[in-house]
Amino acid sequence: MALGSLKPYLDLTRIHFFFVWPLLFCSGLFLSFPRYGGFEWALVGRAAAIALLGFEAGFVLNDLVDGDVDALDVEDSLTRYWRPFGTRPIPMGSVPRGGAAALFLGLVATASALIFTLPYPNSVYVFAIMAYSYVVEVFYQLRKRGQAWPLAQLLGRTDFSLFPVAGYLCNGRPDAVALLYFLFFYPFAQAHLGANDIVDAVNDEARGLATVPHLYGVRGAKRWIHGFTLLHAVAAVLFTRVHGWVAVAGLGVGLLLLLAANTRIHRGESQEEWLRALPFFHAAMLVYVVSMIADFFV
Repeated sequence: MALGSLKPYLDLTRIHFFFVWPLLFCSGLFLSFPRYGGFEWALVGRAAAIALLGFEAGFVLNDLVDGDVDALDVEDSLTRYWRPFGTRPIPMGSVPRGGAAALFLGLVATASALIFTLPYPNSVYVFAIMAYSYVVEVFYQLRKRGQAWPLAQLLGRTDFSLFPVAGYLCNGRPDAVALLYFLFFYPFAQAHLGANDIVDAVNDEARGLATVPHLYGVRGAKRWIHGFTLLHAVAAVLFTRVHGWVAVAGLGVGLLLLLAANTRIHRGESQEEWLRALPFFHAAMLVYVVSMIADFFV
């Protein structure tokens, strides 16, 4: 495929972030090894492939559901941040809906085939989380088109929060550690969502979406971000109980990065200033997951 015809698909899948999703998923997997054994590189490779295919399918699904409202965008700063060539392929017509749907189904089918190479009942746990996540993603995209309170946000981001838990369940079982990871990651997902929403508030207003700034204003959106970051910090303290010193140090560095992000958002008065905070969220997440994986080898 020529580069020109490939570019829309690279934007559709946000391909420049491809390495993050396997790392996030495998951070849960590596957390399971000290408790359940079973470490082998073949399993790590399968888990990484499941993560990459499954998460990319979620991006495609997001664009399929939101293609009509994305056409109403009036500003492209966040689009250029998330997509390597800065385009929304479905509204532009550079990727037909049928082609995007076929890509989604192909990614899901391949991820599912890999999932069912996992032993029972781990395969069932992971497949159930994947299916639930896609249903909740559609609910999130549709519900935020008209709501009086943030049910879409509160329920919708459980999909992202369960993603590393699914990695844990590739090898482990539903237990207190899996619950701690969910409780740690859910408030981070909500703070990250609030940061995305405040950056994209102009577009969301044009789309008519009931996002956090629409429901509570800019000041309320900042409180949403700060409040969930605080809950995340509390959960991080509890989460240290299941980690060694490398991961604990990573949690500390990540929290410092989130403090910097929150400071920028709190002081910022424009989209450009708030956008500069987003990389701090992503750097914090990357530090978290890399330190969790490294902790296994120390």
